[in-house]
Amino acid sequence: MDLEGDELAEGSGGHELIENEGDSIIEPHEGMEFESEDAAKIFYDEYARQVGFVMRVMSCRRSERDGRILARRLGCNKEGHCVSIRGKFGNVRKQRMSTREGCKAMIHVKYDKSGKWRITKFVKEHNHPLVVAPREARQTLDEKDKKIQELTTELRNKKRLCATYQEQLSTFIKIVEEHNEQLSKKLQNVVNNLRGFESIDKELVKPS
Repeated sequence: MDLEGDELAEGSGGHELIENEGDSIIEPHEGMEFESEDAAKIFYDEYARQVGFVMRVMSCRRSERDGRILARRLGCNKEGHCVSIRGKFGNVRKQRMSTREGCKAMIHVKYDKSGKWRITKFVKEHNHPLVVAPREARQTLDEKDKKIQELTTELRNKKRLCATYQEQLSTFIKIVEEHNEQLSKKLQNVVNNLRGFESIDKELVKPS
């Protein structure tokens, strides 16, 4: 899925601080860099918690060559609008209170050739009141938001587990290759010895 704001933007050199009940909050800005996509998510989630909204992991753009994520949008859980699906016999979706209010607040992070993830767009303004109390803010999550966060955590853990397995497999392959190399040398020595014995036999059977 393509994202808006793919062009790289020049960012300011410092971090803008917001005073919130005596705590200094680092505000996102265009040009801010992170070591990974997960680092950007952690930063924006913490920013959201301190400011008073709930982060939503939104759309991403992938490489057509290998499927790697190249850009990601992170926003407010009140982004978009909840639309009821109407069927032949009325509403299909069960009616419930929607948390969607069409909020535009978001950051767009993009993978840079330097290996960093960089913010290329930041929309600060929300169109709804912010709930500064962290616990109260977390309680505004609907079931879909909770599921997204659970799946994101599960995916992160599986990636770490996969990396561990890959490292173990690489070590095992290296051991096997070294063993095969030693075995090949031993076989070659045996072949050379046999050839030497054949030469001696030929010399012994020659007529005087």
